[in-house]
Amino acid sequence: MKQLPAENFSSLPNKIIDQILHATKEGIMITDDKMIISLVNTAFESLTGYKMQDVKGKTPRILQSGKQDANFYKNMWKDIQVKGSWQGEIWNKRKNGDIYPERLAIHTIVNEEGSVTNYFGIFSDISLKKDFEKEMEELTLTDSLTNMMNRNTFYEQLEGLIEKSTNNTEYAMLVIDLDRFKQINETLGNEVGDLLLTEVANRINSIVRCNDLVSRYGGDEFLVTITNLEYQKEALHFANELNKLLNKPFHINGREIYITSSIGISFYPQDGIEVETLIQKADKAMYFAKQNGRNQYAFYFDELQTDAERLLLLESELRKAIKQKAFDVHYQPKVSLDTLQIIGVEAPVRWTNNTLGVVSPAEFIPYAEDTGLIIPLSEVILEKVCMDIVDWRSRGTQHIPVSINIAALHFQQDDFMERINAIITKYNCSPQQLELELTERAVMQDAESIVNKLVKLKQMGFKISIDDFGTGYSSLSYLNRFPLNYLKIDSSFIQQMTELQDKQAIVDTIILMAHRLHIKVIAEGAETKEQVKLLKEMGCDIVQGYYFSKPISSSALLDFLELWEIHKQERNIQ
Repeated sequence: MKQLPAENFSSLPNKIIDQILHATKEGIMITDDKMIISLVNTAFESLTGYKMQDVKGKTPRILQSGKQDANFYKNMWKDIQVKGSWQGEIWNKRKNGDIYPERLAIHTIVNEEGSVTNYFGIFSDISLKKDFEKEMEELTLTDSLTNMMNRNTFYEQLEGLIEKSTNNTEYAMLVIDLDRFKQINETLGNEVGDLLLTEVANRINSIVRCNDLVSRYGGDEFLVTITNLEYQKEALHFANELNKLLNKPFHINGREIYITSSIGISFYPQDGIEVETLIQKADKAMYFAKQNGRNQYAFYFDELQTDAERLLLLESELRKAIKQKAFDVHYQPKVSLDTLQIIGVEAPVRWTNNTLGVVSPAEFIPYAEDTGLIIPLSEVILEKVCMDIVDWRSRGTQHIPVSINIAALHFQQDDFMERINAIITKYNCSPQQLELELTERAVMQDAESIVNKLVKLKQMGFKISIDDFGTGYSSLSYLNRFPLNYLKIDSSFIQQMTELQDKQAIVDTIILMAHRLHIKVIAEGAETKEQVKLLKEMGCDIVQGYYFSKPISSSALLDFLELWEIHKQERNIQ
């Protein structure tokens, strides 16, 4: 930046200079060449709390917070003297003693002879920016309830350790699940449940070593990786110590609560060399411990690879169902909080099998992903959706945007877009009628190539959203590049935000961030009027959840749409 000639200012009438100074929202300070303050503007007075009469004749030292050392100011003035200006971030102090961050630029003003006559400083308060950055950093790296690593941070940390491992390296993976936690949560409420989870996390942290990895995996499950393992008995010793520790009573809100845990253990590299494999095998061992009495641990062994006849039957029946397209697609309405109109639906899948009965998506979807069957399964679901869209059109319902979940494996296929396009072309459907939902983990697996795919899909006319946002790790630099229409906030935050301030803060932060990136926000899992009201106050765009409707069949959806004005009145959300 160049030095500012004094004559450029002296030629302006004082009235114009005053108007400029007092119209700007940035704080302005002008000193003489001895750094004696001669003038400040209205914004300066508002931002610092000091009036003109408080600072006139004094030096800018009156604002110093003490957070910058002498070297900081030495380097600053070196730049000002050599370059004629300086800009950067600095901590200053208000009149009431509050310390705050600001963005500051200082310029020198010189006369015709090149001598300094004045210094000119302009600054803005960046407290909100700093708070936002801090919240987003914590959001992307840690679990908001326990301050442990979140799932994706844990994955990255362990993958990094495995990459650096030598032939002699051995780790123990422990999956810890609290026994009957659901009963405690339902009986005593979410607040007590969350306090209990926090105390459990504290007890786990109290016995891990500094190099071990600890994460809240989700719900009431925790992960621990014991690093630098010398003997496998160390994992046994840790599991015993943890169970003893968790068996001691918890004192929460005047109540004495008892809880136990089931622990599954797998070993690297004995049971696998990939993080996902180690977790899956430890998880199988944990369920074995739970099924055999709880409050104990179990090591993974090869016989746990299959759950007797269940897995074999599940695979054969799933293959038959895909071939026969024997699935039902239900639809859950999404409501605009601005217009209170239904602006689309999400399409969860349901499967009832003659042999297995009602099979939960929580069972067959992960299994389909593990076996690669998720690719033909996803295409069957898309076909079902297209057929329903055709049916709605024939009944006079012209345009209901439908969102469908896309699995990471399916999306990574080279011919993914061609196969999707072939299906919608077959049924004469338009990409504008479909919204594709991918999870945070899916989009961050290979973010660079996924950006290109998402751009192409957006150009084709599809709407794009990230599902379960807030539970994983998203690089903000990539999030800014993704051509997204929506972020969907995970239901775990929505369902607890009216009771827990930290959940509410996270939801508020995500909405603010998304809107700054020109992305609309969908809150899923809203179950109460209080949640919907709070989301509207926060500026959330769209809500879906049981408060408005559970997932319903295609024909029931058309009836629901016809009666929507009545439904709105019943829920008193006008």
